[in-house]
Amino acid sequence: MEKLENLLKKAWEIRQENFSSIISFAYPNKTTPLTLTGTSCSLNCAHCGGHYLEHMIPWQNAEEVLAKRGATSCLISGGCDGQGKVPLAIQSEFLARLKQKNYRLNSHVGLVNKEEIEEISKYVDTVSFDFVADAQTIKEVYNLSHTIDDYIQCYKNLYAQTTVFPHICIGLKGGEIKGEYETLEILEQLGVKGLVFIVFIPTKGTAYANCQPPSLEEVARVLATARIKFPHIPIYLGCMRPKGRYRGELDLLAVKSGINKIVIPSPPAVKYVQQLGWQIEKGEECCVLC
Repeated sequence: MEKLENLLKKAWEIRQENFSSIISFAYPNKTTPLTLTGTSCSLNCAHCGGHYLEHMIPWQNAEEVLAKRGATSCLISGGCDGQGKVPLAIQSEFLARLKQKNYRLNSHVGLVNKEEIEEISKYVDTVSFDFVADAQTIKEVYNLSHTIDDYIQCYKNLYAQTTVFPHICIGLKGGEIKGEYETLEILEQLGVKGLVFIVFIPTKGTAYANCQPPSLEEVARVLATARIKFPHIPIYLGCMRPKGRYRGELDLLAVKSGINKIVIPSPPAVKYVQQLGWQIEKGEECCVLC
C-alpha cells in the first residue's frame, strides 16, 4: 500500500496544477433543511435511525419559517419509503410554490425512477445523491434489497436530467471502508461534475451507535485518491462529519488532500489556509448551491 504521505503529495500537486490558490468555506445559514415526512422513515437506517430528521423543519411550516429566517435556499429531504425514495414527486405543488418565491432548492431524492426524476427536475436546482457501490452495505445500512446496478441506473437518469452531486459517505458501514473506492471507479466511467464527501458519525440510538468513525488516515486516503482520479472537478467536504478533535485533524488533512470546499471548517484548517496565503471565498448556502 502506498504511503499516505506520497498520496497527499500527489494530490496536492494535482490540485496546484489544475486550480488557483482559492478555497471555499461554506457556512450554510441561508439554507433551511426541510423534511417532507416529518420524523417518519420506513428504513430505520443503521447510521441514522431517523435521528437527523428531528432537526429539520416540517414542510407544512416551511414557508413561514423560511420567511422569518431570511433564507434564500432549502435542502429538501425527508425519510424514505420502503423502496428507498424520498417522496418529492408527490409534493410538486409545494416545490412549485417554493420555486415561484425564488428559493433555490437542493434535494435528497433516494432511488427515484426516471418518471419521478422528470417531475422533480422541473423544480430543483441540484440533487444530492448518496451513491453506494457495495451490496452488503446497501442491505446492512439501508435495509434494502436493491443492487449496485439500481444505484448506477438512478445516477445515470439523474445525470441526464438534473445537476447531480454524488455524495460518498466514508465509513458508512459502521466506520468500515467498504465500497468507497469502487464508487470512485464507477463514477469515473459514468461521468461526474462535482463530488461531495461526508464521514460516518456514530449516532446515539442507532444500530451503529457504538461503532467508531473511520481512521483519519483511511479518510485522507479516500480524499487524496479522489483528487488524483478526478483532477479537474470540484471536490467538497460536506457538513456531515464527526466533531471535536477528529474534525480538526480531518479538515486539515482535507486541505492537504486538495479539496476545493469545506462546510463549516474547523480552526486548524482555516489557520493552515491563511498561512498558505490562499484566498478564502465564503458562502452562506448549502455547499452544492454556493
